[in-house]
Amino acid sequence: MASIVKLRLLNTCTCRRFTLFRQFQARYFSSILTPDSTTPLTSKEKSRAALSLLKTEKNPERIIEICRAASLTPESHLDRIAFSIAISKLADLKYFEGIRDFIEELLKTRPDLNNEKFIAHAIVYYGQAGLLDNAFQLFDKMPHLGVAQNAKSLNALLFSCMLAKKYDELERVYLEFPEKYGVTPNVDTYNTVIKSFCESGSSSSCYSVIDEMVRKKWKPNATTFGILISGFYKEEKLDEVGKVLEMMKKLEVPIGIGTYNTRIQSLCKLKKTMEAKELLDGLMLTGMKPNSASYCHLIHGFCKEGKLDEAKNLFNKMISSGFKPDSDCYFTLVNYACKARDFEAALMFCKQSMKKDWVPNFSTMKLLVEGLGNSLRVHEANELVQQMKERFPKNAHMWNEVKENLLKGEDA
Repeated sequence: MASIVKLRLLNTCTCRRFTLFRQFQARYFSSILTPDSTTPLTSKEKSRAALSLLKTEKNPERIIEICRAASLTPESHLDRIAFSIAISKLADLKYFEGIRDFIEELLKTRPDLNNEKFIAHAIVYYGQAGLLDNAFQLFDKMPHLGVAQNAKSLNALLFSCMLAKKYDELERVYLEFPEKYGVTPNVDTYNTVIKSFCESGSSSSCYSVIDEMVRKKWKPNATTFGILISGFYKEEKLDEVGKVLEMMKKLEVPIGIGTYNTRIQSLCKLKKTMEAKELLDGLMLTGMKPNSASYCHLIHGFCKEGKLDEAKNLFNKMISSGFKPDSDCYFTLVNYACKARDFEAALMFCKQSMKKDWVPNFSTMKLLVEGLGNSLRVHEANELVQQMKERFPKNAHMWNEVKENLLKGEDA
């Protein structure tokens, strides 16, 4: 009887110690993410705090601590962004051993991550860091982790090779691994291979991949052909684009606005924006309607070619037609209007963007503030500085320096 009582007491003490440890752990992690707050964070708040910290953190150990504190998971879009930022920063800092240890630690200590979804993401993270050997090793040992290899993990490995720019390895995986591991490829598999060929400047090789898709009873989709069209434009093989469009008709793949937007964006990248605009005009004559992306691609193209007036006119037409610009469209217009010294237009676009809670990056805003100051519009420049300090208090010191320079310019 005495031994049973002792055992119960021991279990009670152990439970209390574990509870106290978890409470300490929670407080410790909260202090990393929000050192000035004692209120427990929701998972979404943790993700946002981690994202904010990761953008400026340069200490590799601290980057990993932030990820641990946020308990990141691939189920959340915000967490996937945070993971990707963390891996990129660690790779830039050449902290490769830390990346390996951290991913292995997650697989060993987080049962919620020992699944197909996280392992596929981990394979991609290894490729993102250039650690392709580790990506292959993780794919190999999936059965030992109780997770079967399938098309999802095969596609992750292919994507990992592409991120590492190891196109020969990607081709080897594509040709050998389905049979070796008993995995059946799917449409995403073929699309990843096609994207790889296009990225490596071998777009013509994609025809054989499409032929294999058809033989294996997988129907190519609009994404398949959109990737191929982009590849041919990038290589400036414009005649091949017509062939691809004919192939789409033959295989009964609809040529919709997405395909036209790919063509418009590709022409803009080649600084053939006027040609892209003619393509859009011709499209509208056929009765097919453009969308916001159609206009945004053209606006970006005209800005890059220094044709700000055309971009502004197109923006006005876009608004009057009932389309809504995205944040990138506004940021592009603010940036290029500043470079063209059209600070009145830049300020207008900036105000419209900020009303939607979209704020251009620091360098663009600094360009606008300094431009307004040099144009003797110091009051408006100071107003912007004040707004930036209120929105981003952590960067207040940077804006104080900008304001000091404004005052010096005013005194001069």
